Amino acid sequence: MSIVRPFTCDDLFHFNAVNLDPLTETYGLNFYLQYMAHWPEFMMVSESAAGQIEGYIMGKCEGSGESWHGHVTALSVAPEYRKLGLAAKLMAQLEDVSEKKRAYFVDLFVRVSNKVAISMYQRLGYVVYRTVLEYYIGSSSGDPDEDAFDMRKALSRDVEQRSIIPLPHPVRADE
Repeated sequence: MSIVRPFTCDDLFHFNAVNLDPLTETYGLNFYLQYMAHWPEFMMVSESAAGQIEGYIMGKCEGSGESWHGHVTALSVAPEYRKLGLAAKLMAQLEDVSEKKRAYFVDLFVRVSNKVAISMYQRLGYVVYRTVLEYYIGSSSGDPDEDAFDMRKALSRDVEQRSIIPLPHPVRADE
């Protein structure tokens, strides 16, 4: 039995196994601490009955007007805990927090090559809003190495679901 609970500072010393996946973006300690300070309600872990971290999600709310939205910065589940619905449970929690913040939609970026994640997000109701060219940077070269899909899911405040009407052309990350 897993529980979803708030991410704590102590978790920073126990979630490395979750971050070993090459498709998981990892950040410096200060980045995680900044999120914990500014958006603690958007940081959650899934924990096993034995107290092991199975996965985590971190995000924030940003934008203004009809662009006010929840954003998934990182979602990762340890390989041995995949296919158990933990990612869906974490996403639902972040969507709930976004609803309470009166966001219009939730968005996330995913590598265009990550077909497993794209399929999961589509099952959760996300659509590809746009392609962002050269979004991901190579870890060793520092050069752009892959495009991203910006995927979105409209929330209840976006009654007409205008936030998820796909753009007809790709964009650059700085647009």
